[in-house]
Amino acid sequence: MLKRKKFWRRLLYVLGALLLLLIIGAVYIVQVSKIDPPKVADMSALQWQRTDHGNGFYTLKNNWFRHSKSGLYELYVEGEPFERGVVNGKLTAELVVRQEDHFAGQIEKMIPSRFKRGFLKYLIGFFNRNLDKNVTEEYKDEIYGVSESASPAYQYLGSNYARILNYHAAHDIGHAVQNLAMVGCTSFGTWGAMSEDSTMIIGRNFDFYVGDKFAEDKIVAFFNPSTGHKFMTVTWGGFTGAVSGMNDQGLSVTINAAKSSLPTGSATPVSLVTKEILQYAKNINEAIAIARSRKMFVSESFLVASAADNKAVIIEKTPEDLDVYDPKKDFIVCTNHFQSKGLGKTKMNIEQEEQSASSYRYQRMMELLNANGKNSVQKTIRILRDQKGLNNANIGMGNEKAVNQLIAHHSVVFEPKKLLVWVSTSPWQLGEYVAYDLNKVFALKGMNTDREVIDSSLIVPADSFLLTNDYRNFVLFRNMKQRIMDGGTVNTDSLVASNPEFYNSYVLAGDYLYKRKQYAAALKNYEMALTRVIATKQEEDHIRAQIKKIIEK
Repeated sequence: MLKRKKFWRRLLYVLGALLLLLIIGAVYIVQVSKIDPPKVADMSALQWQRTDHGNGFYTLKNNWFRHSKSGLYELYVEGEPFERGVVNGKLTAELVVRQEDHFAGQIEKMIPSRFKRGFLKYLIGFFNRNLDKNVTEEYKDEIYGVSESASPAYQYLGSNYARILNYHAAHDIGHAVQNLAMVGCTSFGTWGAMSEDSTMIIGRNFDFYVGDKFAEDKIVAFFNPSTGHKFMTVTWGGFTGAVSGMNDQGLSVTINAAKSSLPTGSATPVSLVTKEILQYAKNINEAIAIARSRKMFVSESFLVASAADNKAVIIEKTPEDLDVYDPKKDFIVCTNHFQSKGLGKTKMNIEQEEQSASSYRYQRMMELLNANGKNSVQKTIRILRDQKGLNNANIGMGNEKAVNQLIAHHSVVFEPKKLLVWVSTSPWQLGEYVAYDLNKVFALKGMNTDREVIDSSLIVPADSFLLTNDYRNFVLFRNMKQRIMDGGTVNTDSLVASNPEFYNSYVLAGDYLYKRKQYAAALKNYEMALTRVIATKQEEDHIRAQIKKIIEK
């Protein structure tokens, strides 16, 4: 009896100690999750108000925001960091709110429980507990300014400032947690003998997908900061970082994710490193110095093209190391693996080459460049729109091994020496590519009346693929895929028929039928999937595991 009492007493002590540790841990996570906004000496910009000229055209002092006939939004912002942020937020207020609605909507789909989303907030807060310590004062001030226009509806996820700051690390966190590149981006460049007039041309597809609605409202933003160089980026509401951009010195930067190990804490978001290069570098050496000075918590490739150097290189950066890949040729190709002598030989990079779609897509790019002849802007766009596999094989519409995966948030082409940039219009990179001359846009010094700023003489027409039955079938395929993801019902024969060369059509059908215990039909689809070009080793392993489960039943 005495022993039993001692046992229960000890158990209570242990449980009490565990409970105390949990409480202490919860309090600690809540405390470290709090991010206080920076202290700004002059906050008078918060009193400024935009002028509504109608038809989606707004001005605030010399700054302006408009909706182009192309469907793209256009933004010009100048001034000190906090002022830039405030003006950006006030001019694009509706898009800042709408973008967060779309982002939160995707999170709610993935995590229906509000309690679990609240818990996730603290986990992300813990992960990003030192995020603000890794962001420059300038960019914290700018983000704080934008956050003042964010929606009050998501206070349960954190303050406006904390949320907007954390969103700048969303790409990094998603990329790190999944340990893959959230669908692979492709970029390349030609110059010298590889280009028709020897002028450098850079092309890139930004294949970052957070739902269809997230990609609806793209902004072509032009920044004239109080310090550093003027620059442009392709962005979205509330996001002050950069993923694709060029400055007035003819230096362009695009980023491609590489395979990363799971980090233990936060560092500088990739998009803010990219922005710093655009704002403060005029050549490749200065870009390398900035990249080297910042600690990152994921691995990334920065394709940097410089008019001053008349070439492009890839800055390859991991949380621990940095290397530079210089092809020493008249062209460069970047997918989602490293190519430098140092980082290219790491175990993780070799796994990426063997198991992801990156190497296949790289080989396809080399095929296209070899068949391309001397490059031009039009040929660059043709390559960015290419949907074929190696040897022009039909690998299905939407395959990650294709250059054009029909998922791009945006596609862009730069001519750094001419300060010209072409940006794709919807859908994906299939619509028109409209051109901007940075010299002309920055020479406006404000805009009093609404006017188009694109150079209409340089527009590249929409892809004729939009007029085909294949395109209509692909739209049907995507609708059925979404219906499955939302828990709806589909006809699997119609699903497969809409995209018959795509392995994922059969995987979707197989998974759908397997859940409904229609094992014979599921097996048939899985076996058909294995006869198609599969994007990644992970997906092939899933197919083979499902086949094994069915056979063993």
